Amino acid sequence: MAPPQQASPRPILTVRETTLVAPSTSTGAAPPECSLPLTFFDIFWLNLPPVERVFFYRLAADADVPAILSNLKASLSQALHAYYPLAGRLRLAPGTADRYEIHYQPGDGVTFTVAEYRGDVDVDELAVDQPREITRIAPLAPPLPKGGAVLALQATVMRRGLAIGMAVHHTACDGAASTRFLHTWAAAASAGAVEPPPPVIDRILVKDPTALYDVFVKAKPTVGEMDRVKTWEHRLLAGRRGAAPPRCSSLVATFGFMWSCHQRAKDDAGSTGGDPTYLLFPVDHRSRMKPPVPEEYLGNCVGIATHAAPMDQLAAAGASGLFVACTAVAAAIDEAVRGIGSPETVALWMHRVREAGVAGMWTVAGSPRFRVYEVDFGFGRPAKVEIVSVARTGAMAAAEGRSSRGGIEVGISLPAAGMQRFQKCFQDAIDWLHHQ
Repeated sequence: MAPPQQASPRPILTVRETTLVAPSTSTGAAPPECSLPLTFFDIFWLNLPPVERVFFYRLAADADVPAILSNLKASLSQALHAYYPLAGRLRLAPGTADRYEIHYQPGDGVTFTVAEYRGDVDVDELAVDQPREITRIAPLAPPLPKGGAVLALQATVMRRGLAIGMAVHHTACDGAASTRFLHTWAAAASAGAVEPPPPVIDRILVKDPTALYDVFVKAKPTVGEMDRVKTWEHRLLAGRRGAAPPRCSSLVATFGFMWSCHQRAKDDAGSTGGDPTYLLFPVDHRSRMKPPVPEEYLGNCVGIATHAAPMDQLAAAGASGLFVACTAVAAAIDEAVRGIGSPETVALWMHRVREAGVAGMWTVAGSPRFRVYEVDFGFGRPAKVEIVSVARTGAMAAAEGRSSRGGIEVGISLPAAGMQRFQKCFQDAIDWLHHQ
C-alpha cells in the first residue's frame, strides 16, 4: 500500500499581480530590434542556473505602498529603455548549431511580480545575519519565465518592509553589469537622483582571435584531467617553507578565513584527506583587457581566479590553515590578473575549472565592489542583501559591508547540521585570533 499523501506546504507568498514591463518610449525613440551574439565570456555561463538576489528594505509606518509599487514599475520601464537587451530572450541564432544570442524586439519586456508575504512576518525577522531557513527567503526571488527570458523581478510586501528580488541569467551580463542596472533603476525611482552613465551595448568590444567561444561551448569536464590536478602540491608548497606571508588584503583575508573554516567543518563531517580542493571566484577584467573594455559594458567580462590547497592543511586549526588558505587565494588573484588580455591566459580558465570539477571546489558569488548596499529606490538603503541562489549552488556570497567602512559581508547556505559545524569552526577561529 502506498503511504498516505501529505498535504503540500502552504505557500508563504500570495501573488497579487504579474505584468510584463517593456522599455519606456516616453524618453526617446523605442529601442531597435537587435541580436547580441554571446561572446566567449558569456557562453561560459550558458548551462548554469540564474543568479538570484533579494534586497530587504524597511518602510516607514505611513509609507504609501501602492504608490511605491507603481513607481517601481514606471521607473523599471525607464531603466529598461537604456538596458533594453535585458528585456530580450536568449536563443540559438537562426541557421546555426551552436551560436547563441540575446534577441530583443519591440514588445518584449521583463516580468514584474507583486506579491505579499503571508502572515504577520516583519521585515526584521528576515533581514538578519543569523541563520534562517532558506524556504523563508528563496521565494522572494522570482523564477525566470520559460522561453529564454534573461531577467525577472519581484516586489514582495511584508510588515514594515519590502523585498525586491531579481533573477538574471548569467549569459546576459555579469554581476558588475546587473548591479549597474539596479543602480540605474533605483536612480530612476528616486526623485532628483543622478542616474549612472548608460550602458555600452557592443559585443564587438570583446575580441576572440583564437576562437575561445568554440572551446567553451563544447567543453565538458573529463576524469582525465585528474592527472593535471596532481601538480597542485608542487605549485602551492614550492617556496612555502621560509616564505614571507602572502599579501593579505581584506579580500584575501576574508576569503581565506572562510575557506579554511568551511573545509574544517567538512572535515568534522568525515571528509579528511590530503587531496586538493579548489576555491573559485570571479575577477572583473574590463580595465585589464587589451584594449580596455568600458566599465559600463553590458555583458560578461569576468574571468575565474582559482587555486588549489590540500584539504588537510587547509582545515588545520590556527595559523597553519589560515596561512595555506590565504596563500592560495593570493596566488589565485595574482595568476588571474597577470597577462590578462592574452588568449593564452584566458584559455587557462577552462582547464582550471575542469581540474576543480574533478578535485572538488568551493565557489564565490558576488563581489564587495558592486555597492549593493547603495541601491536606494527612494525609501532608504537596504537593510540586508542576500544572494539566495547560493542555497542551490553551494557558493559563498560576497558583498561590501553595510557600514561602508571597507568591510566585506559574506554568506553561506548549509544543511542544519553543517551550519552548526561551521558556526563552531568559525567561532573557534575567531577566538584564536582574539588571543593572538
